Amino acid sequence: MKIIPAIDIIDGKCVRLSKGDYSTKKIYSENPVDIAREFESYGIQFLHLVDLDGARSKHIVNQKVLENISRETSLHIDFGGGLKTGNDIEIAFNSGAKQITLGSIAVQDPEFCLEMIRKYGSEKIILGADCENRKIKTSGWQEESSLDIIDFLLDYQNKGIIQTICTDISKDGMLEGPSTDLYREILDKTSLRLTASGGISCIEDVERMKEIGCSGTIIGKAIYEGKIQLQQLQKLIENA
Repeated sequence: MKIIPAIDIIDGKCVRLSKGDYSTKKIYSENPVDIAREFESYGIQFLHLVDLDGARSKHIVNQKVLENISRETSLHIDFGGGLKTGNDIEIAFNSGAKQITLGSIAVQDPEFCLEMIRKYGSEKIILGADCENRKIKTSGWQEESSLDIIDFLLDYQNKGIIQTICTDISKDGMLEGPSTDLYREILDKTSLRLTASGGISCIEDVERMKEIGCSGTIIGKAIYEGKIQLQQLQKLIENA
């Protein structure tokens, strides 16, 4: 299972939110590159980088941060937030992203997403499935759709998507544990490679995601608040 720390960006700074609420913003670093370098120094190979300004503005904003992290580290970066056009996606890949996550646009314009899958391949396109009470939410989690999470995933699985990042918004940034039952259901009802996101609060949560069959786990606030030490993640990686 991939261990994937998260860096969320607002105004070029590393921040975390609670339940996607921008008013809860807490700044953890003025320099995301330093954070990324530290992750890499502990044997971490993957990074989930989210352009929160982009998610709210509906176009890529913080590509410079992506470019700098890509240049200064060898981390495999998946990048998301505000990717609405072919130009945005091209900028992301040209700035160093190895994969990109399509979230809101996957709800709003499925044909565009299929075009991007055909253009770049299913290994480079991750389906972002952010939900609350099982309903998919979009536009930086500000808008709710009528789509059920399982129906949404199955539809895209049939269209060629092979991997998804699923975030239970009610858990995100709350340090209360992940939505294990929801992830089990996704793994049971789809054949997608699932990366769990939201609510990870301790190293046991990470181990549990591996046990149920997730292909990756994204860890954010638990690292920044010291609930999970980078040494613990290094040990997990080494033991794997």
